[in-house]
Amino acid sequence: MKEDHKISPILAIAVGLGAIIGAGIFVLSGTAISLAGANALLAFVIVGIVAIIIALEFGELGALFPHLRGASYSFVYQAFGSELGFITGILMYFSFATAVSVVALGFGSYLTSILGMTSSTAPIVFAIVLIAVLSTVAAFGLKKAVKTDFILVIIKVVALLVFIGFAIFFVSSTGGLKLGNFATSVSQGTVGALFAASIVIFFAYSGFQTIVTLTPRIKGGGRAAGRATFYAVLISMALYLGIVVALLLMVPSSSFSISGDPLANALKHASAPGWLLVIVDIGALVATASATLAMMLAASMAVYQMGENKLLPKQFRQYNKKRDAPQNAILVSAIIGVVMLFSGNIFIMAAISNFGLLFAYLMTGFAVIHFRRKGAVSDFRMPLYPYLPVIGMVAILLFIIGMPNEALVIGLIMTLSLIVIYYALREVRDKKVVRIRLFK
Repeated sequence: MKEDHKISPILAIAVGLGAIIGAGIFVLSGTAISLAGANALLAFVIVGIVAIIIALEFGELGALFPHLRGASYSFVYQAFGSELGFITGILMYFSFATAVSVVALGFGSYLTSILGMTSSTAPIVFAIVLIAVLSTVAAFGLKKAVKTDFILVIIKVVALLVFIGFAIFFVSSTGGLKLGNFATSVSQGTVGALFAASIVIFFAYSGFQTIVTLTPRIKGGGRAAGRATFYAVLISMALYLGIVVALLLMVPSSSFSISGDPLANALKHASAPGWLLVIVDIGALVATASATLAMMLAASMAVYQMGENKLLPKQFRQYNKKRDAPQNAILVSAIIGVVMLFSGNIFIMAAISNFGLLFAYLMTGFAVIHFRRKGAVSDFRMPLYPYLPVIGMVAILLFIIGMPNEALVIGLIMTLSLIVIYYALREVRDKKVVRIRLFK
């Protein structure tokens, strides 16, 4: 890999922030408060800690396999072989590819609202245009795409900081802090409410493994990728907590409901100037565009790595060395993203994405334990082993169990379908059956 094709750890952090700080913080923050009141702050911390644990796992495995691009898929493939690797890889790939649809549709919805349009097809049209533009950017080379994402990340982080700054100004200009805003009702104060908010919030953190898909491209290799992943999650958690506090400074927790635009609603409640509403709207557009680009990069790298391991047809492992981009993989990811826009149900898209990511994160924990037991040594080792991996895996299992029944059914059907497909392909290839003894 040419040195001028590599990206700095700072740009790698930006890719992580691009994937993490998407539409979620502009939408899910208000939902979390409506579910758990001021305890939403605790939920953001709990989920942030789980995300940090997973980030540390990625750091250790990325340092152990610095030349692999497939993130969770690659680690599972190396640890447990092609069967579980195939299932994890396809689930993870469709998580990223469908996330492209979900976030791009969020962009289209925001833009439609800002322009005052009422057409039901306008959000889909805008989403298609966004996917087309960003896939073109990605196809012109990884480094160019990452630099574009870096600019978008700066814009959306500035927008969020301006929002937090206004909330502090609002408190100081209206007679000081109102502790009643942070009150939590009896129903919001239950463990069940905290758990429900945590499940919602977890998906606001999803996307940080996009950094690990770029490990071979990052200066410093796996160790630098691990650090970048850790810092991206840490920065995101700080911003998330700042946004929740800012919302509660302006609006009582009892006034929140499940809405699509809690930041704008809070600014209207605080009689904020119009220019600030414009900044938040621009921030939301940039956040969704940035997250779409980061997810597209992650999807293309994951499917390219599966092609390299010959679990997918050879067309997926074609790589344009001049532009430093897996252009076939990018094209396929863009096509899937557009097709999923017409599924007619954004919940189905989100369910596919969420289940696949949780499954991949769970398998990542198993991979860490596997390689530690084998005595593998890397220059980035997560602390408090084996306690942290076990805590992370238990938390992920709870999140999976707590998912809506429809999401679990979709995830189960996809997993069973992949098992059938894998063994059908294996039978066609006439591969020898592997038999192992689990017990003495």
